[in-house]
Amino acid sequence: MMNANPNIPDEVRAVAADGTQLRYALMEMAREMDDVIALGRGDPDLDTPPHIVEAAKAAIRDGRANPTPVKGMAALREAIADHMRAVNGLPVGADNVMTTTGGQEGLFLAIQALIDPGDEILVPDPRYSSYDDAIRRAGGCMVSVPTNRVEAFNLEADAVEAAITPASKALLIVTPSNPTAGIVTEDRLRAIADVAIRHNLIVIVDEIYGKIVYEPWRHFSIGSLPGMAERTITLDAFSKTYAMTGWRCGYVAAPADVIEAMARIKQVTTGPVATVSQWAGLAAISGPQDCVSAYLKIYTERRGVLLDGLDRMGFAYGEPRGGLFVWADCSSTGIHATELSYLLLKEARVLIFPGTAFGDAWREYVRITMLEPIDTLREAVERMLPVLDRYRL
Repeated sequence: MMNANPNIPDEVRAVAADGTQLRYALMEMAREMDDVIALGRGDPDLDTPPHIVEAAKAAIRDGRANPTPVKGMAALREAIADHMRAVNGLPVGADNVMTTTGGQEGLFLAIQALIDPGDEILVPDPRYSSYDDAIRRAGGCMVSVPTNRVEAFNLEADAVEAAITPASKALLIVTPSNPTAGIVTEDRLRAIADVAIRHNLIVIVDEIYGKIVYEPWRHFSIGSLPGMAERTITLDAFSKTYAMTGWRCGYVAAPADVIEAMARIKQVTTGPVATVSQWAGLAAISGPQDCVSAYLKIYTERRGVLLDGLDRMGFAYGEPRGGLFVWADCSSTGIHATELSYLLLKEARVLIFPGTAFGDAWREYVRITMLEPIDTLREAVERMLPVLDRYRL
């Protein structure tokens, strides 16, 4: 742990003291400032592909926007099942699929359906904080499973097994990861599957960034392995892959009884996903996929620019193998991540998030997105460098 940096003004220390809530305070500050380069939130900045937008318009124009069954349109569920069989190798049919109001609702419904008060769920550390909220509201207990930069935050089967207790019910896997941009590789997933089967664990796997994976790495779905289909809940959404964050359309693949339990909760809470968004999702998953490869090419180029900039800043990082972020170690500056995030927004007008937003132990890390054009990313680096030079030890 770093000692206090005498170069940091007391005002900055006071504002940055609450690392958990600082993320929201930074976003509020950014909204009130001009000319901010936003490298904090994870919403794609690219446009939704035109054929998806046109499908939604046509649904409205043709009067096809009436409410659907709570699990979603039959045609969309069939298309999702076809896609997950072909692309992910999951042995699922339409009865194993339901649509959700974004990926976060899918996670919430799965946790509410599966976790009882006192149940333990193993969660990789660091992790996206929405998982914490869902688990707490179900009365579950979160048990952290450590990952590390040397391994590019690749989850290890031994670490999972070491965290298991008699109260363990489920394991959460996030691949590619938010915030680390690490992936869980196929060899590790095979070993983790053996652990899950031996200890009778349910596996909830968040694959929302599964189509944003950088060469030479590949995405692999644990639910495709023998003995795993009956114990795996796979979460995904259209938001990241197709730049559809605001459309709020996700989906879950799981055993049919789990889908039924989730649907009962959804029926009395949010109801079915907006019909227009479902038609857009159908166009996304069953239409041309050249937009996916085009977007990945853009993100790959941006990733290279951002990593070059972080090298100039003297930051270390685990290799970002997938997703839309870099999880960077800022300890070389001698500035805590909370203080650094505040200083970069206030003095450089660059918004990034401190690592404490993703786990209390990560005071020396920041999450930086690549969701700006390349020239803007270069400008962000040039803005940040003088601030680092001014305050670093």
